[in-house]
Amino acid sequence: MLPTSLPAPRLIPSESVPPLRWGIIGPGMIAEVFTDATHKHTTQRVVAVASQTLGRAEAFASARGIEVALESYEALLARPDIDVVYVATHPQHHRAHAELAIAAGKHVLIEKPLAPTAEDAAAIAAAAQAAGVLVMEAMWTRYLPQTDVIRQVLAEGILGEVKLVQSDFGQALLHIPRLVDPIAGGGLLDLGIYNFAFTSLVLGAAQKVSAAGTLTPSGVDDTVSVLLGYASGAQASITTSISAFTPTSASISGSAGMLTVGEPFFTPTSLTLFASEFNPAPVATWHDNSGIVAHEGLSYQATALASFVEQGLRDSPVRPLAEAVSDITLIQQARHQIGAFLTGESR
Repeated sequence: MLPTSLPAPRLIPSESVPPLRWGIIGPGMIAEVFTDATHKHTTQRVVAVASQTLGRAEAFASARGIEVALESYEALLARPDIDVVYVATHPQHHRAHAELAIAAGKHVLIEKPLAPTAEDAAAIAAAAQAAGVLVMEAMWTRYLPQTDVIRQVLAEGILGEVKLVQSDFGQALLHIPRLVDPIAGGGLLDLGIYNFAFTSLVLGAAQKVSAAGTLTPSGVDDTVSVLLGYASGAQASITTSISAFTPTSASISGSAGMLTVGEPFFTPTSLTLFASEFNPAPVATWHDNSGIVAHEGLSYQATALASFVEQGLRDSPVRPLAEAVSDITLIQQARHQIGAFLTGESR
């Protein structure tokens, strides 16, 4: 018998964790959204920002009441009043900038994907472990209320034996230069990382990868379908595209029931539980009524990081670096299967 209600999310109250002092490396659009959401919904505060173009750092800081704007990453990292650094530069720079922050003894939040290649992702994880600092991939979906509800549903075995996880993510993005640049572009790295992270949340690491897809004229992956196989016999189906809009939906199907995530699945949204039968009516629903909407959900990961620091943790318990490395490895295998190789990758 399926329950008629879903569990309540177990959230970390933002006021219950110490207010860390954050520095930003790379004041682009995602850093703007992160900073605004974090200042609005948490006690965490960005106190300095650095860009290789001083004017960008100054404009970013002025708009947000941040006192310190720098044109040197090293100068930011040398400041004793910075507890944690958010690396928000383009993926091809993540390893170098993360390693600078780690060497400076800072905790680090690295914008997703952790890195464009498995080698770079593993190097970041190794450096973090050696230095004894907390390094997290900014996979913000792992910290949303709905994700904790999903964890509880899985832990309680409500869906029975999980058989299939499905997700898609497509947007018309071919006009964005960095996404078609083979240095670190393509849909799997930019969009698909959400799908892979959703899948690994449910099923862990896959044993088999099979991909089919098309490439852009520049040689990065455009539209791709990936089938993942697991030791349990479960499967996962992932579809991404940077040339077409898709529903951006996700679902988990088990022997006893199916859980669907409201669209788009990677933002604060809703969950619906169905019985495992043909054309069933919803059995239970849950809606995110927190008032933290869309990309304001980036704020949850800031509170989580501060909580982990307070606990003395050196890895995220809900998105370990080893799992992020595993997902990047699977993406790399899928890319290579369809002939998408980044600049410098051997064929």
